[in-house]
Amino acid sequence: IPDRTQSEPSLKDHLQDKYGHIFTVHRLDRETSGLILFAKTEAAHQHFSRQFEERSTDKIYNGLVLGRPALPEAVIDEPIKEHFSGDGRMMVHAQGKPAVTQYRLLEQFRLFAWMEFRILTGRTHQIRVHMKHAGHSIACDPLYGDGQPVLLSTFKKKFNLSKQDEEEKPLMGRLALHAASLGITDQNGERLQLEAPLPKDLKAMLQQLRKWSAI
Repeated sequence: IPDRTQSEPSLKDHLQDKYGHIFTVHRLDRETSGLILFAKTEAAHQHFSRQFEERSTDKIYNGLVLGRPALPEAVIDEPIKEHFSGDGRMMVHAQGKPAVTQYRLLEQFRLFAWMEFRILTGRTHQIRVHMKHAGHSIACDPLYGDGQPVLLSTFKKKFNLSKQDEEEKPLMGRLALHAASLGITDQNGERLQLEAPLPKDLKAMLQQLRKWSAI
């Protein structure tokens, strides 16, 4: 959605051009791919927003994290509040708002782990903050990790740069996080399961990790 520093049209701007006035129900961090939800009427906006407030939605994300989590499954129940710096970051703090993230290890590679996250609350940067707190920041995260791109040369032995390339192109240069699915009830009482397939960049990165970085 538009922010104060934005110069180019946002997703909401494009949708308003097509549908007229719309309402934001569920949004993502700028570099996170995947499923996002807007409503076309005020009644629908209230209906869907209430489910997020009541935590009756089912939100699943996938992401690549640094390192090797100690447990294949765990629940991170740590409150989150704005960082003292006031620069937009968040942090785990005893005086923060309740935040609960369940995670499950899907695939372990030598330097990275491919994870599934189920968030039971909707705090700003929740997965990113909780995984930093757990010692396994999301790959390429400039706020809560090292911000370094995922490079094939990092894990492929005998990597050689092609002759036409002066420098290596990253497999992944953006935040390696994807909103994969959302379970929510429509205004007729029917349960909807909305899904967003992995984009090309994540698919390509996983393919290379499976080929060259298996344990």
